[in-house]
Amino acid sequence: MKLKSLLFWLFALWVAIAAADSIDSKPAGQTQINQTQIIAWLTAGIPSYRVAQLVQQHGLASVPTQEQLHQLESAGATANLIQTLSAMKAPASPATQIPPALLKAADENRRQHYHEAELHLREALRGDPQNAALHFALAAMLRQQSQWDDAFDEITQSARLMPDLPENHSAFAYIFYRLDDGPNAIAEARTALSMDPQNAEAYQFLGLGLYSSGQYRPAVHAFAESLAREGDNPDTYYDMGIALHADGNLRGAVTAYSKAIHLRPDFWEAHSNLALVFHEQGKLPEAVAEYREAKRIAPEQASVRNNLGNTYCDQGEYEAAIVELKDLYRQHPEWQQGHGCLASAYMAKKNYDDAVSELQIALRQNPTGSTEHRVLGQALLLDNRPEDALREFRLAVSLNPDSDVSHHFLGTVLFQQQQLQAAEKEFREALRLKPSADNHYSLAACLMSLDRYEEALSELELASRLDPERQLYRARREELLKLMKGSNAR
Repeated sequence: MKLKSLLFWLFALWVAIAAADSIDSKPAGQTQINQTQIIAWLTAGIPSYRVAQLVQQHGLASVPTQEQLHQLESAGATANLIQTLSAMKAPASPATQIPPALLKAADENRRQHYHEAELHLREALRGDPQNAALHFALAAMLRQQSQWDDAFDEITQSARLMPDLPENHSAFAYIFYRLDDGPNAIAEARTALSMDPQNAEAYQFLGLGLYSSGQYRPAVHAFAESLAREGDNPDTYYDMGIALHADGNLRGAVTAYSKAIHLRPDFWEAHSNLALVFHEQGKLPEAVAEYREAKRIAPEQASVRNNLGNTYCDQGEYEAAIVELKDLYRQHPEWQQGHGCLASAYMAKKNYDDAVSELQIALRQNPTGSTEHRVLGQALLLDNRPEDALREFRLAVSLNPDSDVSHHFLGTVLFQQQQLQAAEKEFREALRLKPSADNHYSLAACLMSLDRYEEALSELELASRLDPERQLYRARREELLKLMKGSNAR
C-alpha cells in the first residue's frame, strides 16, 4: 500500500487534468446518468440527495420505467430522489435494463451480506467493465470487508472512468484514514472539497484524517462543517464525539453521542462510547444503562460485556460483575481482558481460590504486568499463602518501582513475617512515593515493633493530621502514649 500511496500523487495530478478536460470538452450526452449508475451509487452508500445532485448536474440518460422506480426504491432511493427522476426531462430513448446482478448486489448489501454483494457486482462488471459507478460500488463492498488494497484499485478505476466525481477522492480519503495515513487522508478530502465545496462526506473524511493526525479541534470543526450540510448523519455525530472525547471535552462528547443515538437508536457503538464517557465522569448508573442498551442491541460484542463487567466492579456490584464476565468468557473464550476485574469481584466475595485462578490467567496473557502481580499477591496473602504472596509483591516492585501500593504490600507481608528492617525500608519507600495517612500509619506500626516509639509517635501524628476523621489513628496514638509513659515509669 505504501508504494501505491507514493504512485498515487502522480495519478492524482493526472486525474485533476483529466477532470478539467472532461468538464470543458466532453459532450453533455456522454456524461448523462443512467439507472444502473444510480443504483450502484446508492448501493455504495452515496445518499439520495447527493445522487439527485449528480443527476441534475449530468442529466438523465433515459426516463425510468415504473418497474425501475420500484427497483430504485428497493435500493434505498428516497421519495425526493424518485420525485427528481420523475420530473426530469430525458431523451425519448428506451431505458437501459438494470443488470439483474446489480439488483441482487443491492439486496445483499441491504442485508449486510457484503461478500455476496461483492460477487454479484463482479458479475455485473463483467458485462459492463467501463462503468465507473459499478467499480465505485465494488470498492464500497471491499471496504466493508477491510480489503483496502483491492478497494483502492477499484476506486482508481472509478476515478479513471469518471474523474470529475468528488466521491472518488472522499473514498480515497477514507481508505487512507483506515490505513493510519492521516496526511494522505487529509489531502484527498481536500481534493474532493476543491471539486465540491459543499460535499458533506468530504468534510466528514477530512475530520477523520485530522483526528488520526492528532488534530482534534480542527477535526471537530470539519465534522461541524459536514453536519452543517448534512445534519442528520449519525455517523458524523459519532465521529465528532470521538474527537471531542480525545480532546478532553467530555460534555461535548456526551452531546454528540446522544445526537447520534437520537438519529439512530440502534447505534450500539454510540451507546458504548457514551457509557465510556459517563464512566470517566463518575456517572456509573448512567454508564451501566448505556452499556446494557449496547448489549441488548449487539449481544455478541465482547467489548461491551467486558466494559459492563468492569463498571459493575467499580460500582461494587460484584455479583453482577461475576455473572457478566463469566457469560463473556463462555461466549468468547479467546477474550483476554477482564480477568483482573473478575478476580477483584471474587476477592470481594472472599472467594480467593477463584480470584487466584483468574489472576494467573491474566498473568499468562501479560506476564510483565506489575498490577496483575500485585493483585495476585494480595489474593495469596488473603488466602494465607504469605510465601507465595511475597514472591508476587517482589515481582510487582521490580516491574514498577514507582508503585507505592506495591511497596506498601511488600512491606506488609515482610512485617507479618517479622522481617522488620526490610519492612521498614519498603514502608519508607511507599511513603516517599505517596505521603498518605495509611503509609504513615503502616510505618508507625513497624517502628513500634522495633521499639522506636518516638519515631512511631511522629508518624501517627502525621497520619492523624492528614486524615483527622479516622478514629484508628488517634486511638493508636493514645495507646502508644500510654505505653511510652509506662515504659518511662519503669
